[in-house]
Amino acid sequence: MSTAFVFPGQGAQTIGMGKALADAYPAAQAIFDEVDEALGEKLSALIWEGDIAELTLTQNAQPALMATSMAAVRALEAEGVTMGAASFVAGHSLGEYSALAAVGAISVADTARLLRTRGQAMQSAVPVGEGAMAAILGLDLDAVRAVAEEAAQGDVCQAANDNDPMQVVVSGTKAAVERAAEIAKEKGAKRAIMLPVSAPFHCALMQPAADAMAEALASVTVNAPAVPVIANVRAEAVTDPDTIRQLLVEQVTGSVRWRESVQYMAAQGVTEAWEIGAGKALSGMIRKIDRSIASKAVGTPEDVQKVVQNDS
Repeated sequence: MSTAFVFPGQGAQTIGMGKALADAYPAAQAIFDEVDEALGEKLSALIWEGDIAELTLTQNAQPALMATSMAAVRALEAEGVTMGAASFVAGHSLGEYSALAAVGAISVADTARLLRTRGQAMQSAVPVGEGAMAAILGLDLDAVRAVAEEAAQGDVCQAANDNDPMQVVVSGTKAAVERAAEIAKEKGAKRAIMLPVSAPFHCALMQPAADAMAEALASVTVNAPAVPVIANVRAEAVTDPDTIRQLLVEQVTGSVRWRESVQYMAAQGVTEAWEIGAGKALSGMIRKIDRSIASKAVGTPEDVQKVVQNDS
């Protein structure tokens, strides 16, 4: 049996996430302390007892979700399950940073600071209200690409997240994305849902943020990961530190190729995926992509105990 550890992206955040892990495992608490220190603020207080609107701000949600995932990693390690138990790690968008931290490619403190920079840069790349994203349900990637091209009309409109066989997210200028939602419905999409996001991620409008990340990543140590990381923009495993650094820059404007990443895992013999951190969104996507991969959520002490007992 081959296992992949996968790490959630933005949208999975909830108030209180990771608190039970921190209470049950000193090593999990230490992660939140480390992130607080790296950022020079009590992000943990916002995560555990703050306002969901403030937590959902990109610059807060990104390091918060990484901290929660890493708390779960430390809880697993406390129970004897190391990241070396996985054949691959992967993450959805910001989750790729969590995956890299989990396998020692980037330190937790550096990852927290990088994600704070990434969140701020992505937020400021496009004035609020000028960009948008929409989930197109019921059309495959090729169909959505055609929709995006038709909708662009001189604006930016791109397929941003290829999440599963029947869910592709488009991103770009607000007018173009709204046109894409209408065109998609005309072309047979079951639904086209405007997403409650504060910026149009993973499209060409994010180039200022990509430039900011290139600068930030240039001054950070990137080590060879203990386990191969499946990169979002390539949908295949990478281990070379310089390649990892470059792909993290490309990821800001590039598509999240999640469907292909899961197909890659399956082709490499992965039969089980553990979703480490907040929520169960990736597990749902994995089921729709390849039912031969069994998925488990690992976000609470109870989840940790369950997977450890099944794994032993």
